[in-house]
Amino acid sequence: MILAEAEINAMSSLALAHMGDAVYELMVRREVCRSGRLTAGELHRQTVRHVSAGAQARAARMVRPLLTEAENAVYRRGRNSHSHAAPSSASPGEYHEATGLEALFGWLYLRGETERLEELFAHILKEWKPCP
Repeated sequence: MILAEAEINAMSSLALAHMGDAVYELMVRREVCRSGRLTAGELHRQTVRHVSAGAQARAARMVRPLLTEAENAVYRRGRNSHSHAAPSSASPGEYHEATGLEALFGWLYLRGETERLEELFAHILKEWKPCP
């Protein structure tokens, strides 16, 4: 789904994060399913573990050094957005970092930059700890 640059730029950082949350979760689900035959409950548990705000904050810290200037601007815009909801399982800082990562993934997706998404996600997977 490629949108015009003007349309993407008109979106709020929270709209980008909303899209990026879905993109990131889909990529995580793909990897969890690759891990073999798991019950539906175990697939869900592993997915939730990797898409939590804390896990996404760790992922954001992994990819930050790889970001271009434009990508870093989108990340910062998402991180600095004012959201009134934060999960109790994450600190406000982690929540903001996770929102920045989600905004970045949403922005890349809407621009059609799937290769870049896969490149960043592959870097995250290098450090991905298997779920117990």
